[in-house]
Amino acid sequence: MSQARHHGGGHALTRPSGDRTTDARRQVRRRAAGQLAAGAPALPVLVVAVVVLVDLAGGAGMIWLPLLAAGPALAATTNGPRGVLCAGLLAAATGAALGVGHGAPARELAAVPCALLAVTAASVLASASRGRRERVLAAVRSVAEAAQQALLQPVPETVGPFQVAVRYSAAAAEARIGGDLYALLPTPYGIRLIVGDVRGKGLPAVGTAALVLGVFREAAQDEPDLLAVVGRIERSLARNLGPDDFVTAVVAGCPRSGHLEVVNCGHAPPLLISASGEVRAVESAPPAPPLGLRALSGQAPGLQRLPLAVGDQLLLYTDGVTEARDHTRAFYPLAEGVTRHVSEEPARTLTALHDELLAHVGGRLHDDAALLLLRKRTADEPLSVRPG
Repeated sequence: MSQARHHGGGHALTRPSGDRTTDARRQVRRRAAGQLAAGAPALPVLVVAVVVLVDLAGGAGMIWLPLLAAGPALAATTNGPRGVLCAGLLAAATGAALGVGHGAPARELAAVPCALLAVTAASVLASASRGRRERVLAAVRSVAEAAQQALLQPVPETVGPFQVAVRYSAAAAEARIGGDLYALLPTPYGIRLIVGDVRGKGLPAVGTAALVLGVFREAAQDEPDLLAVVGRIERSLARNLGPDDFVTAVVAGCPRSGHLEVVNCGHAPPLLISASGEVRAVESAPPAPPLGLRALSGQAPGLQRLPLAVGDQLLLYTDGVTEARDHTRAFYPLAEGVTRHVSEEPARTLTALHDELLAHVGGRLHDDAALLLLRKRTADEPLSVRPG
């Protein structure tokens, strides 16, 4: 007989122990059925069902039974060892039942299930091997993501009077990290930022990018002159890079005077976007060599000073953007894309540009691509940072 319990002013009825036991058994059965359904390989079961229907409809004897081996073979591509084993046992039992139904000789009756079990054993091993590779790949991806977060630290959404947005895509989507680099820092001398591209790919390029960013983050806080920041990066690379290695980069700063300072070291020219939407490239004059090659050319980079009014924007990017080609081998027209998609929200502008870039190349980039957009939203004010 049920009893009433009072708790906190409410009423709850206690169900008899027999009902609770029945409900528990039902939950166990439902859980077991759900686990079985989740682990059951649907496509292999469908293959077995099709073979059975064809065999029964055609009446061709044992000729269709070898096709049952497709069940465990397909299960190995999508399921774990348990699912493969279930598919194999189902195929073997089905083959034996059909053989008995057709009155097959004992030798053939034994051969079909044995062959199916052999295919099942091989498929179980293949599934286990695939599972191990997937776990290793997942671990590598997690390490790559951690390395990317340490190397390419998130930039703030707002820094003082500026709004900032970044989009980065590695060509090796599985690695999720590449040779392009970017950073933006608030410093005692205003905000400073860098966008660059390391020659080469793979782990050596990632190591060089880490070196450049580490030196930049230290020098940007210490050096009052932007050219001195670039000089420290150059000296560090000269000590650590090989003779054929180099880094193209644009280092920019917005001191409190309200002007924009740009140092271009062999990189693609930034785009300066006025508040009215006019887009123009900031060409370096004279051209300077990439970082790491100054000793060979003997030419030092120059500092450009440009006015930056409220509403103006600066777009820095890597050659993975401008050298992206479509199926006709035509380059992506970045300046035209900026004209089409520029807005007062840098994040929205870069999202539209990135989507258009992917559509231009057919969905996958063949080189790393980085975009960093800076917009001056108000007059100069003390630097305050809001994380992105």
